[in-house]
Amino acid sequence: MTNALSDIVDLDRYPLHRQALRETCRQTLARDGALVLRRFLTPAAVETVRSEGEKNQHLAYFCSQEHNVYLMPPDAAFTHDHIRNRTVMSSKGCITDDQIPQASPLRRLYEAPPFRDFLCAVLGEVSLHAYADRLSSINLHYAEPGQELGWHFDNSSFATTLMIQEAEEGGVFEYVAAARDTQVGDHGFDNVRKVLDGEIQPQTLTMDAGALVLFRGRNALHRVTPVAGYRTRILVVLAYNAEPGICLSESARMTFYGRLQ
Repeated sequence: MTNALSDIVDLDRYPLHRQALRETCRQTLARDGALVLRRFLTPAAVETVRSEGEKNQHLAYFCSQEHNVYLMPPDAAFTHDHIRNRTVMSSKGCITDDQIPQASPLRRLYEAPPFRDFLCAVLGEVSLHAYADRLSSINLHYAEPGQELGWHFDNSSFATTLMIQEAEEGGVFEYVAAARDTQVGDHGFDNVRKVLDGEIQPQTLTMDAGALVLFRGRNALHRVTPVAGYRTRILVVLAYNAEPGICLSESARMTFYGRLQ
């Protein structure tokens, strides 16, 4: 029952079962490549998750990585300073699904059929499934002052996130829609170069605490600017697959979590 989520989701603002809401969200996502539903979580749910995050932050795996925007190994067919191989920096912390409390609102929301049905309708997916490994389905990301997420494209067709705590300063989500077109094999080298060299002004998404954000980042170049001030930026990633039984690759798990299980 949808009402079982009433203490987690503001169902008066977002009646998940209503076709009108689903269609409006679907059209916005299709048009903009991004959808922000402000105050999606109830204030009580935000505070519970924030408190859980602060309590468990000592468990987080923090790492700093140098990578190219394609999140792929360097390509020897191009020079080291070509945009295909040019590197940016990302630094963050993460706690994994197995470290999320069993009673957390995040777990209830992630597993709730009404929420998955809503996502399927908006994203155009037949069904959504959890990752088969113990680490990847629900992740809590921390960006402390000075940390950032460098420019990159996503490998997945969509991302589902919840903002829990905004940075005092910085920590802004910036993106350039349609920077490449994977369907026709266009890597967008010229667009990427212009973005990294500051010749293209990116758009920004405003994410207040409690916002649900759906984003199509496969063709949209995006980043999170360095966090400033005293407050840690806390963001939840809810990761789903269109097919059951899929694990995040071992290399990705070692990179993002520092362990395989």
